Amino acid sequence: MTRGPQPWIFSARFDSGFILAPAFLVTLAALILQNRAGTTVSPWVWLVLIVGVDVSHVYSTLFRTYFDKAELKARPLLYTLTPLLSWLVGCVLYAQDGLLFWRVLAYAAVFHFVRQQYGFMMIYSRRERGLPAWYRRLDKAAIYGATLYPLIYWHSHARSFEWFVEGDFLNTGLPMLATLAGWLWAGVLAAWIVKEVLLYRRSGIVNLPRLMLLAGTGLSWCVGIILLDNDLTFTATNVIAHGIPYMALIWGYGHNQTRLQGKGRSSFILPILARLFTWQTVPFFIAALFGLAFLEEGLWDGLVWREHGQLFGSFFSAIPTGAAPSTLVWLVPLLAMPQATHYILDAFIWRMHTPGTSWRETLFLQSSGRA
Repeated sequence: MTRGPQPWIFSARFDSGFILAPAFLVTLAALILQNRAGTTVSPWVWLVLIVGVDVSHVYSTLFRTYFDKAELKARPLLYTLTPLLSWLVGCVLYAQDGLLFWRVLAYAAVFHFVRQQYGFMMIYSRRERGLPAWYRRLDKAAIYGATLYPLIYWHSHARSFEWFVEGDFLNTGLPMLATLAGWLWAGVLAAWIVKEVLLYRRSGIVNLPRLMLLAGTGLSWCVGIILLDNDLTFTATNVIAHGIPYMALIWGYGHNQTRLQGKGRSSFILPILARLFTWQTVPFFIAALFGLAFLEEGLWDGLVWREHGQLFGSFFSAIPTGAAPSTLVWLVPLLAMPQATHYILDAFIWRMHTPGTSWRETLFLQSSGRA
C-alpha cells in the first residue's frame, strides 16, 4: 500500500541519495565518532566542510541565475540590484558596528537555512490536492518546528560554537523558552503523525520523501545544536545537511535544463557550461564550485582572518596584513557579497507561484513524466 507514486523531485535514487540521505549520514557519523573526532575543526576538515561544501553551495546558485541568459533577461533588476544593495547595506551596518554586520548576516543565513527545509517540504507536498487546509498547515508547523526549536534552544543556552563569529547570536538566558518550544513542537509532531495516519487511510500512500525530510531535519538540527555541544559536530551537521542537498538541487535542475533545451540551444551564457550537467562531468562541476570557493576563502584569509595560511599557499599569504578599520568597512561586506546575494536570491528563484518563469517545468521534468 505504501508503494504508490511518490512526489520525488528527480527520482527516488537521486533524491534519497543526495537530498535526503546527507542529514541522516552526517548525524549518524557525528553520534558514532563523538568521542573520537575531537571538538574543534581541523584545517583539512575545515577545507572540506567550509570551502568544499558551504561556500561551494553558495556559488552553485550562479548556474541558476547569473549564468543563465533567459533568467537574467526575465528579472534584470533583481540580479543587478541584489549584489549592489547587499554590499551597500553591509557597508552601512559594518560602519555602525562590526558585530552588528555579522549578526545581521548570521540571521539572514539562519532564515535561508530554515526556508530551504520549508521549501523542500512544500515541494514534496505539491501533489496533494483537495485536502483540508490544516493538513498543509501541519506540514509547515512540523518543518518549522524541526528548525526553530533547536534555534530557540541555542538562544536560551550557552553553546560552545557560533554561526559566524563570537556573539553573533543573541542569548536570552531563559531556558524555559526552549522547554516551552520543545513541548510545543512535540505537540505539533503528534498532530502531524495523526494527520499522516489519516492521509494513509484515505490514499493508501505514505509520502516517503516528506517523512524522510522531516526526520532528517529534526535529527541533524537537534543533534548538531542541542545534543552534542561542539564546533565540529555543529559545523558538519549544519553544512552537509544543507549544502549537499542544495548543490544536488542545482545540478539536477541544470541536468533537466540541458535535456529540455539541448546542448546546442542551451540558455547558459557559455555553451560549455551545459556540459557540466552529465554524470560523467560531475567532478568538473564540483571542481568549478570548489575553485570559486577556494578563491573567495583565500581572499578572506589573506585580507581579514589570517587563520589558514597553510591551506592557501604563498599567494594569499603574501597579501599585506593589517587593513585599516576604514578599509574593512567596505572590504568585509564586499567579500561577504556573494554569500548575502545567495541568501536573498534564493528567497525568489524557487517561489512556487512566480509568474513568467519556467523553473517548475524544468525542475519536475522527470516527476511529470517527461524524460
